[in-house]
Amino acid sequence: MKDLYVIKEGKKLRCGYTTGSCAAAAAKAAAIGLFAGTIPPYIEIDTPAGVGLKLKVEKPCISHQGVSCCIVKDAGDDPDVTDGIEIFARVTKRGDDRIVIDGGEGVGRIRREGFWGKAGEAAINPVPRKMIIEEVAKVAEGGVDILIYVPQGKEIAKRTFNAYIGIEDGISIIGTKGIVEPMSEEALKKSIYLALDALYEEGTHALVLYPGNYGEKVVEQLHLPGGKVKISNYIGDVILYCYYKGFKKITLVGHIGKLCKLSIGIFNTHSKTADARLESFIYYLAMANAPHDLMLKVSEALTAEEAMEIIIRGGYGQVAERMKNGCIERLKKYVKDEGFEIDIVMYSMKYGVL
Repeated sequence: MKDLYVIKEGKKLRCGYTTGSCAAAAAKAAAIGLFAGTIPPYIEIDTPAGVGLKLKVEKPCISHQGVSCCIVKDAGDDPDVTDGIEIFARVTKRGDDRIVIDGGEGVGRIRREGFWGKAGEAAINPVPRKMIIEEVAKVAEGGVDILIYVPQGKEIAKRTFNAYIGIEDGISIIGTKGIVEPMSEEALKKSIYLALDALYEEGTHALVLYPGNYGEKVVEQLHLPGGKVKISNYIGDVILYCYYKGFKKITLVGHIGKLCKLSIGIFNTHSKTADARLESFIYYLAMANAPHDLMLKVSEALTAEEAMEIIIRGGYGQVAERMKNGCIERLKKYVKDEGFEIDIVMYSMKYGVL
């Protein structure tokens, strides 16, 4: 794994492995210990991505309660909240030839039917379950009960989307490929869509969306009604998903530095995609017949906050309202429905809600 890299934005980034791979590897190592009497220091498994892993086995223990050990999660260069946590497996013998998997401490429980599995089951996704069964079957000499547990899982889960998708009291054991590709946009968008699915299934048809952490604080201060979901920079993709999902009303809350881009039709607001903040202000100033020297001053600003301050001092604060209307118009055209109900709350760090 140390040699598996991807190139993202011109940078060489190291890949990692999923919680599902950790669980499968720990279960296999513990199963070897159960039947052979010795837990190996390293364990090899296959992944759905076709990449073989050789992982270090930590905290081996053979007792009357069964055989247990853990694998430490390595997310590579991905900013994953589960990086470095211990994924344990405890294996005990059964009286038949079945391999039965359950989740213990720190592994979430599914509370809403239809997500990841049945209500009441441990949040161990289908692909990791299949990996665990296949790897353990290679070394087991009979049926076993496998308990996957994560001592840090309950605390770590507070920093995930699990609460939005009906999984409580722990993390999910996940991973469709067994390998973590650093900064996977598709994985993040999928997590957002799952949060939206959960809200829709519980009957919430009005949403409050916000790109980042500060936006979340603004939403809390304004006491806006509706289900709340953080959507990062994927405004266009998320709005389109919400529309086709059937949500009736969207309120998008965002900083002027993000929404100014949306107001001129940039639907992914990450700076790597497009940085047209100053151009957006100048466009709306031009539409308001603002003087040329004011536009020149704005063109020299370093930030959206500075640009907004210049505009307000220049007597053209109404540009903010025009930009909000521009956001609404662009989004309605994006979903191809002028009747779709969208509201915009735009804020500045200095001036508050604009």
